[in-house]
Amino acid sequence: MKKRYYLIVALLIATVMVATGFSSEKQYDLSHYKLNGMELCYDVPNEEEILTVIQPKVSYSLFLGKTYVGFKEALGFKESRGEYSVVNEYGYMGKYQFSKGTLKLIGIYNPDSFLNDSRLQESAFTANAARNKWILRRDIKRFKGRYVGGVKITESGILAAAHLAGPGNVKKYLRSGGVQVFNDAFGTSIKHYLRKFSGYDTSHIVPNRKARVL
Repeated sequence: MKKRYYLIVALLIATVMVATGFSSEKQYDLSHYKLNGMELCYDVPNEEEILTVIQPKVSYSLFLGKTYVGFKEALGFKESRGEYSVVNEYGYMGKYQFSKGTLKLIGIYNPDSFLNDSRLQESAFTANAARNKWILRRDIKRFKGRYVGGVKITESGILAAAHLAGPGNVKKYLRSGGVQVFNDAFGTSIKHYLRKFSGYDTSHIVPNRKARVL
């Protein structure tokens, strides 16, 4: 009899516990979840909203120093502000402002293709620098470290001046002790380029009389 009594009582307790556990009227004490007056937002952005969130702009600067890449970029910025598609009023083209005649010397005969191909322009610069270095190899050896016209002569300065004025005019300037000057159509002088592009590392450029763009 007692066993039956205990069984009935246990069943009643279990029934009450189950009923109260699923009851919608049960009140829970959530006071310990309060956040001192802070407002809570339960709005979750959907995928489209996440994709349209404006990301903060990150600014950075790249320091190239006196490397060969620094030399190329500095010269390209001086010539055209680094724009590959520029053609100036005198017909000089691209980032490094090549003439059609100079391009033919290094194997480029299609100006339109040249303007639309940044890789080709970079290759053209390298080939032209190698050609100029071969033409001026003796002058680089002779004048490097010396002062001409009040400017200390460096290999990179000579190569930059040759890019501006052509290697022949650079030879004349150096061998005349700075007396035989040259200015381009905008008034930029060999002396200015010798000073502005002094001290860059252009040592790995291999002099090549027949340098061509591959």
